[in-house]
Amino acid sequence: MLIEDLLEKLSQEGLQSDERFVESFVHHSISKGQGPNKINQELRQRGVEQFLIETYLESGSIDWMSLADEVRLKKYGKSIPDDYQNKAKQSRFLYSRGFSSEQINQLLRQ
Repeated sequence: MLIEDLLEKLSQEGLQSDERFVESFVHHSISKGQGPNKINQELRQRGVEQFLIETYLESGSIDWMSLADEVRLKKYGKSIPDDYQNKAKQSRFLYSRGFSSEQINQLLRQ
């Protein structure tokens, strides 16, 4: 009860804001090259409400495809792999970074 009361007081005084935390966390995670699935998972582990997470991840201001492409380019260079083994390797890498299968497939089909 004491912790909840303290958090409520801090929130009322504008010193604690889940919205600011999520915004900052998302921005920081994007700068580290993390995709929406990983960010979502990490925020949920920290107890952030799902609707707040979705608000920031699905806002439309984030171009997840461009971010996935930047992350892939940094690791593997410009050329899109044409063989199954290299596509699978890059897919696993991007998936581990938190990008969706749909985003990965779209990116590696180009």
